[in-house]
Amino acid sequence: MVNAILYVVVGGVQWRMLPKDYPKWKSVYHYFAQWRDTGVWQDLHDRLRADVRRKAGKHKHPTAASLDSQSIKASEWTAERGFDGGKKIMGKKRHLLVDTMGLVLTILVTTACVQDRDGARLLLTNLRGFCKKLRLIWVDGSYRAGLLSWVDERFRFRLEPVYAS
Repeated sequence: MVNAILYVVVGGVQWRMLPKDYPKWKSVYHYFAQWRDTGVWQDLHDRLRADVRRKAGKHKHPTAASLDSQSIKASEWTAERGFDGGKKIMGKKRHLLVDTMGLVLTILVTTACVQDRDGARLLLTNLRGFCKKLRLIWVDGSYRAGLLSWVDERFRFRLEPVYAS
């Protein structure tokens, strides 16, 4: 089942195009959707990240991370997209929180018109237990406007703007 799901996701093929060597596409999709909705995929990701961190001699829960966003073009056929005036891109924006090893802690995808600070608020509000030891998040200057004090009031970690020299 996992191999069939990975074949579709990694290959970018349609569920109905699954080769006959795998179970029927409806069965594969059923398990994919069930595992997505019950959090199995997220739990698997969190466990694998924790194992990689332990093997590198680090605690399974990071204490520091980096937060940034990236606007990407989206096709005009995409249902939801927005315009990022700073980057001059019509599309989506991914807000990404990674640990000091570059491993993904969490990601949020929005329309490109969502400001970095607003996307950060959504992302940080939905952090789960894997970030319980987080104390410091490095951000660029676009996250300053009102976000630093908002984080100080609500969380145990702090944001530290990093400026290019």
